[in-house]
Amino acid sequence: MESGDRMELRDIEIFLTLAEELHFGRSAERLHVSPARVSQAIKKQERAIGAQLFERTSHHVRMTPIGEVLLQRLKPAYEGIQDAIAEVTTVDRHTAGTLTLGVMGAQMHDMAPVLTRFRARHPSVQLRFREVFFSDPFGALRAGEVDAVTTWLPVREPDLTVGVVLREEPLNLMVCADHPLARLESVSTEVLGDHIVPRLSGSIPAYWEAAVLPARTPAGRPVRRGPAVTTFNEILALVAADDAVCTVPDEGRRYNAQTDVVYLPLHDAPPVQWALIWRTDRATPLVRALAQAATDCGDSTTR
Repeated sequence: MESGDRMELRDIEIFLTLAEELHFGRSAERLHVSPARVSQAIKKQERAIGAQLFERTSHHVRMTPIGEVLLQRLKPAYEGIQDAIAEVTTVDRHTAGTLTLGVMGAQMHDMAPVLTRFRARHPSVQLRFREVFFSDPFGALRAGEVDAVTTWLPVREPDLTVGVVLREEPLNLMVCADHPLARLESVSTEVLGDHIVPRLSGSIPAYWEAAVLPARTPAGRPVRRGPAVTTFNEILALVAADDAVCTVPDEGRRYNAQTDVVYLPLHDAPPVQWALIWRTDRATPLVRALAQAATDCGDSTTR
């Protein structure tokens, strides 16, 4: 088939309509074109295929066996295309509006691939951001102030849905630059039993806090809590003053490098996983669209 004889989508629509109507005039009316346009499209298709698709007489139009075969092949494919277009149109219509994402720390930067994909698919959506602190990780979500939140796992809240893991990163120990541990290349989580760590204040489930700041060492020794903190900047100040050490996800090192603190890899700590979560009873089309963008990004955000 020559490039000039390729069957365009409109020509396929004309063929399928004529196959139903078996009448050039009625087909033209349905398609809002002239009978000559219908005849031209059919002749083009027959020339490209090299066989007659319809038998025409002055009184009747009938499909040929070749036409019947083409109909069986084209109709499901055409309907699939129409269904896909309708589905995308519906999704776009229902995903207009504003989506507010609660982000903890530097999560907005780490989610760049997901956000880029989401914006490309839903350019009419206004994406807003609100900082969420570890002192109240789920409060804004439950209050309806944000539509979804990025947070570390696990999240075992019965009213919240956990989406795909966005990425995972190492857990580090942050110490004062003058601390004896600062000279080491890495440390074990067991050293937490020898030092004071901050006490995270606020509405924090114990299991959630323990994922990054355990209550006991691997050997079972208690990890002593010191001054209360509610933000990462308060932790930075506490550690820089050598009043505590603190375990932090690797984003702390990447986005909060300071000369007075050192980040040491915890070589025996499991990686920290970050995920998108939302209220189960408010899984709106916008939220589902963002979750789908995260799923489709797959490993592209994993570090």
